[in-house]
Amino acid sequence: MRMLVYCNNIVLADKVRIANNFFSRFVGLMGRKKLDSGEGLFLLGTPSIHCFFMKITIDAIYLSKDMKVLGVETLRPWRMGKYMKKTAHVLELKEGTALNVRVGDRIVLEICS
Repeated sequence: MRMLVYCNNIVLADKVRIANNFFSRFVGLMGRKKLDSGEGLFLLGTPSIHCFFMKITIDAIYLSKDMKVLGVETLRPWRMGKYMKKTAHVLELKEGTALNVRVGDRIVLEICS
């Protein structure tokens, strides 16, 4: 299943996979050598992340249960993400994708086939 991801009526990504179980969240983006424009991973029910064993730098958007942006950061390989209180989900995108995303914005997800 893939999703479109919007913020402020702008498409951030159109090829986002959902990680909704332990294994898919654990593996995440490990092993990827790059992310193409529009690619990402939505970690459902994940309050924090790390980039151990990863080869790429990502933008991480920390989200509340109602998809409000709690924080945004760029993470290089082998780094731990920040702890953001009340984080329910994390959206991982290609580095540079979240430049215009701000705390308080809302992320909208649209399931596509």
